Amino acid sequence: MNGTNHMILHIPHDSAFIPEEEKSRYLLTDAELEEEVRRMTDHFTYQLVEGFLPPEQVIRAGVSRLVLDVERFTEDYREPMSNVGMGVLYEKTSDGRPLRRKLSSEEKRSLLDKWYFPHHRRLTDAVNRALERFEKALIIDIHSYPLVPLGYELSKEAHRPQICIGTDEYHTSPLQAQTALNIFRDYGFETALNTPFSGTIVPAAHYRKDPRVSSIMIEIRRDTYMDEGKGKRGTNFSEMRRKLNRALEELRETN
Repeated sequence: MNGTNHMILHIPHDSAFIPEEEKSRYLLTDAELEEEVRRMTDHFTYQLVEGFLPPEQVIRAGVSRLVLDVERFTEDYREPMSNVGMGVLYEKTSDGRPLRRKLSSEEKRSLLDKWYFPHHRRLTDAVNRALERFEKALIIDIHSYPLVPLGYELSKEAHRPQICIGTDEYHTSPLQAQTALNIFRDYGFETALNTPFSGTIVPAAHYRKDPRVSSIMIEIRRDTYMDEGKGKRGTNFSEMRRKLNRALEELRETN
């Protein structure tokens, strides 16, 4: 829709796909696994931005985060969520129950090779193309979260605004953060900075190394665009899509 530019959309958690060969590793019943997928998926985050950028500028995970979470560090010692059993390969459910049997080193490596590293190569390539052409890159990391906190969340008592802007102290300037907050406030949303979630993704090749790479996370509270209980789009979906696309256009123009 907007042609080639320096923006990249990153959508890590909208997939509900679990390959058949993976299902035997889970310790949940089919119904329990289906419910866990419903809770943990960032539903419709791709559909909210579909068509906004050319496909090569949209990096979308191919499997559910219950298979592998492309947003996590691969090393548990670097990943805070590993403390609650939700590192790159989840061991626990959203309410702390065992999710799947213990994986061997070979099984872990196979999952990383199949899903994690190719995803990050695509992201890195997209950033490199933007840098080569425009001397800058802007990653928009798109997520959603439920109205009621899930058990695993580290910030259960935090306020849950309609839009949360997440930042990185190296890759998001104070001006960029404030501009993002202002844009969504102007569209009538209640916003907050790094509450209840913080941070935003940057490829390892550029992380804390290249100031030309900027990144902003947009977390959208799910009740603003869907019926969480039914797992379906809400009557407000089209309106949210329209506002989000306009906000993204403003972010692109101001960054």
